[in-house]
Amino acid sequence: MEVRKGYKRTELGELPKEWDIKTYGEVFDFLPTASYSRAETIEFGTINYVHYGDIHTKWHSFLDLKKHELPKIINEKVKDYPLLKDGDLIVADASEDYEGIGKSIEVLNIENKKAISGLHTYLLRDKGFLKDGYRGYLHSNKLIKKQFDKLATGLKVFGISKNNIKVVKIPLPPLAEQTAIANALSDADALISSLEKLIAKKQLIKQGAMQELLKPKKGWEVKKLGEIAEVRDGTHQTPKYVEHGVPFYSVESVTKNDFTNTKYISLEEHQFLTKSFKMEKGDILMTRIGSIGDCKLIDWDVDASFYVSLALLKIKIGYSAEFIYHYSKSSSFKKETELNSLQTAIPKKINLGPISNIKLEIPDFAEQNRIATILSDMDSEISALESKLEKFRQIKQGMMQNLLTGKIRLV
Repeated sequence: MEVRKGYKRTELGELPKEWDIKTYGEVFDFLPTASYSRAETIEFGTINYVHYGDIHTKWHSFLDLKKHELPKIINEKVKDYPLLKDGDLIVADASEDYEGIGKSIEVLNIENKKAISGLHTYLLRDKGFLKDGYRGYLHSNKLIKKQFDKLATGLKVFGISKNNIKVVKIPLPPLAEQTAIANALSDADALISSLEKLIAKKQLIKQGAMQELLKPKKGWEVKKLGEIAEVRDGTHQTPKYVEHGVPFYSVESVTKNDFTNTKYISLEEHQFLTKSFKMEKGDILMTRIGSIGDCKLIDWDVDASFYVSLALLKIKIGYSAEFIYHYSKSSSFKKETELNSLQTAIPKKINLGPISNIKLEIPDFAEQNRIATILSDMDSEISALESKLEKFRQIKQGMMQNLLTGKIRLV
């Protein structure tokens, strides 16, 4: 296969001619790390402590000491472990899934703080081959990640040894190009972070609006759910699943808000299951086994069946399904659901009769519609922002794979 102009064939594939290839062992010094457990960290300690679990759960590519709080260790425990410096790379040596194998973070803004790297981590200090802000993206480079995955060992917990890391090859752009790549990805990260903060703010505003709008007021009536809705459940028999056909919803469809990636049943079985009733646009699905009381308004043209783990609420004329859906997210509804559930059942369960006995306090129809409109508009705004966020994340993912492998050049 012909190599593109300006590129060369290497053991890592096609790379720009100006790029070099070096191993982790050539690029980094490997420094000692501590092995204190989470239980040995204390609130009033003086030395910041990086635990591998936080690398997997709290941080993406960077540990910014201006933004992130760390557990602490007392001075007496530090011994002779090296203190972290800006630009250090910390690699987690253990992971419960393939995605986390070899995950690493670059340390930023250490300033006058004292910190050490701890349990199940390797501390790597660059010998001068990489620019600040670039190291944190190494684990996102598919050419590097592929090597980590191949070298990992284990069944339930995957590990990678120091000697194995040392032989992993790094595609190295010139320093100026590293800076350009790091700046571009940092700008994308900043955009994503600002959008995440905006969504969090909008969600808090909506939570406050819900508490105020759904708070019972003078003239509101107490109604049982069975008075304002027909309550049905899905099939009690596990159907025969097919590769393609009619969607079949379960608890996970509601809890994950995913009605696309479902199991399927045949059209014939669907028609048999829906002879007496079927779900329609405007109905509400409610979880009743395992997770209880989670609701989803069917606001699309639906043709599907559902399992016994879900209840179907067909809201009667004179009541707003949209309002009932929003009310289902209130603490009052959650409390009523718990009170009416089977207290000794494992997993949790609520039967149809008790679902019908759930009490709601609701206003007149006009007020129901007014409240529902306000909250639905807020949901639409948040949903649009979440879609935008997902799009930005996908764009950044594409940027990383193109920039970190040299497919697209910035210099």
